[in-house]
Amino acid sequence: MKRREFIRLIGGAACVWPRVVAAQIAAKVYHIATLNLGVPVTAESSAGSAICSGLAKHGYTLGQNLQFESRGAEMEGDRLPRLLDELVASKVDVIVTFGYPAAFVAKQGTTLPIVSFTAGDPVGTGLVDSLARPGGHITGISDVSAEMTPKRMELLREIVPGLRRVAVLWNATDPGMTLRYRASETGAKVMGIDVQPLGVSAPNDFEQAFAAMISEMPDAILMVSDVLTMLNRKRVIGFAAEHRLPAMYEAEAYIRDGGLVSYGPDQNEGFARVADLLDRILKGAKPADLPLEQPTLFKMVLNLRTAKALDLTIPPTVLARADEVIE
Repeated sequence: MKRREFIRLIGGAACVWPRVVAAQIAAKVYHIATLNLGVPVTAESSAGSAICSGLAKHGYTLGQNLQFESRGAEMEGDRLPRLLDELVASKVDVIVTFGYPAAFVAKQGTTLPIVSFTAGDPVGTGLVDSLARPGGHITGISDVSAEMTPKRMELLREIVPGLRRVAVLWNATDPGMTLRYRASETGAKVMGIDVQPLGVSAPNDFEQAFAAMISEMPDAILMVSDVLTMLNRKRVIGFAAEHRLPAMYEAEAYIRDGGLVSYGPDQNEGFARVADLLDRILKGAKPADLPLEQPTLFKMVLNLRTAKALDLTIPPTVLARADEVIE
């Protein structure tokens, strides 16, 4: 081969090679999965859709370079290990867990990267070593209940003058939610508010909790949000309406279903930050090196229709602070 032809051949290869590499990178498909104690969090669900939207900003397109798998135990906790095994067998790249039970099973059952969401305090439950240095293969979004509880109680006291006793509903089988309850109890006692503890473990337990409240009626209800309480939210909202009890919730979904007021981390921000963590992991970062993040945006939603039905007059100071008012 003549020298001139050899140089032309090498030059042509140099031009083609970057395009080949770029095509290979573009062709890579990333597999993300979700694991939940409740119903599967699919790409079409509100949470899954929000995560996919966040990932789209990083260049991931569902059906092209992104595949989304989901598993939900339908409130049968003993199914979680088998569902996790299915995800591992399908060779997903990273798993997003919702709630403490799913995060705990994933921690024990795989070494795949895990992004934990809505699992409570991950240090308090032992999911990670610390927020700054989680260690292991889990990172995610941490809880801020210790800071949120006093604010929720103060808000309830503004809405319910003379508030002295609050019934707290939470999933007693979930260590993450039990820590939230304890934070609520501690915060209430500091403010001189008595707490009526109403731990539930299954859907049938709600009737017992309602009976306990009827027997010794509180001034208001505070419900800790997790899969179990979310699935039974309409029963609680209906009970509160029937007995004219103001109720505080942790997420705005309850208020859209007729609850009175919610105050908690902005879910849209949370999903966007989950997407950011997923992107960093897919690009090679290790969960052990990614500090767990804490919410920075919070949202208060108020349902004025419910307030009127309860014959409550919402103070102007509370209305002014609401991020959204449903009328």
